[in-house]
Parts: sequence; C-alpha cells; structure tokens
Amino acid sequence: MKDVDIYDQPLKVTGAVSMVELHNSPCYTLPPTDRRALAAVIECVEEIPCNPCETACPTGAITIGKDITTIPVVDLAKCTGCSLCVAACPGMAIYLKKYEFVENEAYIAFPFEYLPLPKDGDTVRLVDRLGNYVCDGTVLRVVQAKRNDRTTVMHVSYPNEYYERVVSMERLSKA
Repeated sequence: MKDVDIYDQPLKVTGAVSMVELHNSPCYTLPPTDRRALAAVIECVEEIPCNPCETACPTGAITIGKDITTIPVVDLAKCTGCSLCVAACPGMAIYLKKYEFVENEAYIAFPFEYLPLPKDGDTVRLVDRLGNYVCDGTVLRVVQAKRNDRTTVMHVSYPNEYYERVVSMERLSKA
C-alpha cells in the first residue's frame, strides 16, 4: 500500500487546506516571482457565506459577487498590498506574499491573534498550514492598526525556498 502524504489530504481530513486543493481552486493565485509589490494570496476553498475581504478591499482587487458563498478571487493587477483583507478575513485565510523581498528572502504578512507578540527584528519559527515548523524568519513589522479591528498583522521575511509553504508562526511562550 502506498504511503499517503499528509500534505495531500483534504481539508475535511486534516483541518487544513491541502496543496492539491489550493492548486485546484480558483481562489489561489501566487504573485509571480518577478512581481515587485506585495499581493494578496487567498486560501479560501470552501463555498461559505462570507465576504469581508471583498468589502475591505479599497481597490476592488478581490471579488466574490452577489452570491456571498462564491469563492473569492484576487486580481493581482489591482492589488496594492494594503493588507486590509488580511485583517478582515475571519478565517485567517489571506496573506500578502512577495517571492523576492531581498536576495533569497521572501516576504509574508499574515494575521496573528496570540499574545505575547514578537518585536521588530526578532527571529520567529514559521509554520505551514498544519502548524509544522518550516524555517526561521525575521519579524520586519508588527502592525496593530485600529483599522484592523484588533487583528495584528505580522510582516516577516524568510528563505524564499519555502515561499509557498509558510503561512504563519508558532506562538511565543510567555516569559
């Protein structure tokens, strides 16, 4: 019997969307590796009634339409990387990503709702969709803007060889 890769198991089995599901979903579009600006990456593969990302986007880059159970789609040409959708998504399924932030380093901005928070410059342990450690990253900014309605958005750089795998960070232990 062939071993089954846990990363290929569906959302309903693992509780996290698989790479197969993402690659087959109309929502999932990674910014091209030559793109200079940050852009939204959406990992919302289930048709559920939700549209805060669409209403939060000031440029109309995210569309859902009249039926709010439609899977959101991002137009990378319209996305400015403002991060309003990242904080607005109640499912924490939107990130900003950039493949080449600096040489050999990618960039991600993701929602983070745990305390304590790291500080700018700290090294953190970055994780995949299942919460497994992937690599270390460097915190660039911790954004706690009023417009984000109490959702902190972490901005972190990390080795770009893990560009598609990294989605968040491990919780920090309380000191």
